[in-house]
Amino acid sequence: MIRIILVAVILIGFLVVSYPLLLLEKRSARKDPRKQRQHSQDIVKKVFTLLLRISGVKVTVKGLENIPEGAVLYVGNHQSYYDILLGYTTVPGLLGFVAKKEMLRWPLLSDWMVLVNCLFLDRDNIKEGLKTILQGIEKIKEGVSVWIFPEGTRNESKDPLDLMQFREGSLKIAEKSGCPVVPVAITGTPAIFENHIPFVRPAHVTIEYGRPFRVKELPPESRKRPGAYTRDVIIGMLEKEQTAS
Repeated sequence: MIRIILVAVILIGFLVVSYPLLLLEKRSARKDPRKQRQHSQDIVKKVFTLLLRISGVKVTVKGLENIPEGAVLYVGNHQSYYDILLGYTTVPGLLGFVAKKEMLRWPLLSDWMVLVNCLFLDRDNIKEGLKTILQGIEKIKEGVSVWIFPEGTRNESKDPLDLMQFREGSLKIAEKSGCPVVPVAITGTPAIFENHIPFVRPAHVTIEYGRPFRVKELPPESRKRPGAYTRDVIIGMLEKEQTAS
């Protein structure tokens, strides 16, 4: 129980105590947006690194050599809130996650999310969803990578290979911008928290970055359904990790 208490204290404490810093970061964004993005991400990365350490999480990172220079679209499986912490603490360069619009209801937290390039998706409104895609394309053009979970929500299946169907629209940012897609396979994160809520327990997790590809360079059939193609790639990565462990 002590771990969840410490995690909650640090997270809530940071959001409250950092309010003056939040205001300074917003002011900085008007003067030098890129510098602010990097500074804000550095701050959040340090907080997330501390949370992982306190939670007793040992992280194995594979495939960093597969990440190309420049902005990319990261596409990963999603079983835990800790997946976001892994992303921000292991990815090189600027990064923003696509989050559900409901996160905007949380003051301070949503403010920091905006500062670290997050986009907010309305899953029930096609018109608003298109706006989010356009925002994502702009992020890519500005050199900010975007991370999306195409399952649309956390997958609660106990079988790590049992991924939900990937929403085909999830890869539109890569299709329209032409940026590379980097598939990401994450294993072990539910063992930290979701498998035994409300307790946080030590765990060994693995995050692997697969070989990048461009949607326009896929075979015709895969180009029609890039979400399904990426899902198969990630399942293959998860199977290899499961066999190796």
